[in-house]
Amino acid sequence: MIGIIDYGAGNLFSVKNALDYLGVENCVTGDKEEIEKADELILPGVGAFPDAMNMLEKKGLTEVICREAQRKPLLGICLGMQLLFEKSSEFGETKGLGLIPGQVIQIDSKGLKIPHMGWNDLRILNPCAMTERMKEDAYVYFVHSFRADTEEENISCYTVYGEKIPALVRRGMVYGAQFHPEKSGKTGLKMLENFARLVRV
Repeated sequence: MIGIIDYGAGNLFSVKNALDYLGVENCVTGDKEEIEKADELILPGVGAFPDAMNMLEKKGLTEVICREAQRKPLLGICLGMQLLFEKSSEFGETKGLGLIPGQVIQIDSKGLKIPHMGWNDLRILNPCAMTERMKEDAYVYFVHSFRADTEEENISCYTVYGEKIPALVRRGMVYGAQFHPEKSGKTGLKMLENFARLVRV
């Protein structure tokens, strides 16, 4: 069972629909006990980093997410991926969940349109379980104005939009996709399927 964490700032049902299509058992929940019972977790998100962290804290979910991430796979999607880092500079400095070393900063687009919106290719830097059977020239769908700033050892895939942008990050059992796998066609569905197959602890 994959628990899709509901904290009021997520593209919950597009993620749920993708998992349903794959035949993967899942539930949308903001309940701590259900989060603890889930085999894997997905943290979705759209919007601003400070608002999302505030909502997580108000619902008392930051502690349970950090605790459960130590013993089961967790996937952050879009803003949910950014929340995995130590801090963000969006609308001033805000502390994140601190599950992956690094920070979230604004994209230096070199004059390109912001937000970075649309399809870009994924370039594999450090293969991981989520990139299994993925084509090197695979394209996925992005919508974001900020990016992760982290060491290369934490970056599984990247894309280029004015600069090098981490697209899939990983540390231990914690994964983060800056793109939307649930909106990225066959490539995104394959990556969600790979996540669902991760060895459970």
